[in-house]
Amino acid sequence: MYTLIKYPVYVFILLLHLNGTCGQLLEGLYCGKQNCYDVLSVNRDSSRSEISKSYRQLAKKYHPDVHHNIEAKREAEIKFKEIATAYEILRDEESRSDYDYMLDNPQEYYAHYYRYYRRRVSPKVDVRLVLIVSISVISIIQYYSAWQRYESAIKYFLTVPKYRLKAAEIVQSRQGKDLTKKSKGKLSKAEQKEENEKLIRQIIEENMDIKGAYAKPEIKNILWVQLLICPYTIFMYIRWYIRWIYNFTIMKKPYGDEEKFYLIRKNLGMGQNQFNAVEESTKIEYLELELWIKHKFIKWKKEKEEEIKLNLAENPRYKQYRRYMRNHEPRRMTFED
Repeated sequence: MYTLIKYPVYVFILLLHLNGTCGQLLEGLYCGKQNCYDVLSVNRDSSRSEISKSYRQLAKKYHPDVHHNIEAKREAEIKFKEIATAYEILRDEESRSDYDYMLDNPQEYYAHYYRYYRRRVSPKVDVRLVLIVSISVISIIQYYSAWQRYESAIKYFLTVPKYRLKAAEIVQSRQGKDLTKKSKGKLSKAEQKEENEKLIRQIIEENMDIKGAYAKPEIKNILWVQLLICPYTIFMYIRWYIRWIYNFTIMKKPYGDEEKFYLIRKNLGMGQNQFNAVEESTKIEYLELELWIKHKFIKWKKEKEEEIKLNLAENPRYKQYRRYMRNHEPRRMTFED
């Protein structure tokens, strides 16, 4: 009979203990076991100005510099920290609201820990402002880098003789006279040379179709614009995908050139800009080989790999490298060669 009664009694005592614990203030949160209102000698109906006034009076009274006795100074430091902590909690409306919620609902101690540490860990700066600034900086760097790449491509073409000569011929055909005689007598030689460079650069920019990563940058490609038109992009992709399924999976229509190029690019693992930079003759060769068909692409890829291996085997430098690797350890460094 004692055994049957013993365990329910223990359970009842444990529940009473937990209930008492839930009703108490939590150690490590806010003012700990003390009530923040009592620490500042105010009540829950006190206004913010009243709380500030009480804090100033208590801070002046318990400031460590006021006390000269060592023991009194230590006690004042502890009290001053309690007052400062209570004021930090009650002066902020959101923090005070969380604290009042804890006083009214002491049993929700897990929620109180979450609310307290979420507010302390969360950043002081508005996350939206951080995102806006970050996206803006990335967009500026992205656009500037694209212009840098485009400028490097143009400068390269200006150094290639065949492009310079072709650009000079186009300018001569437009003007009907030699570049060096343009505005002769009005411009100095340095100014004439500068003018010639501008005209040649202009012709190259107009006639050179630069694609891929070095293409002329466009505003629509920067991150900000891409984010703004993201819903439209998603809608167009869904529309394109449904059209693809309907036309080529359900209706079994033959592929057009655009669809064939898409499948070829997908098989090659290229991005759109990278595929745009491929020579037109190479694209035509891809079409003739029917590389949009998977098994033909796999066969072509194996043939290309074998061709590359054969070319490497016949390359004198590669033969020398293989000979070296046979005669030496892979990680050994020597000076005999």
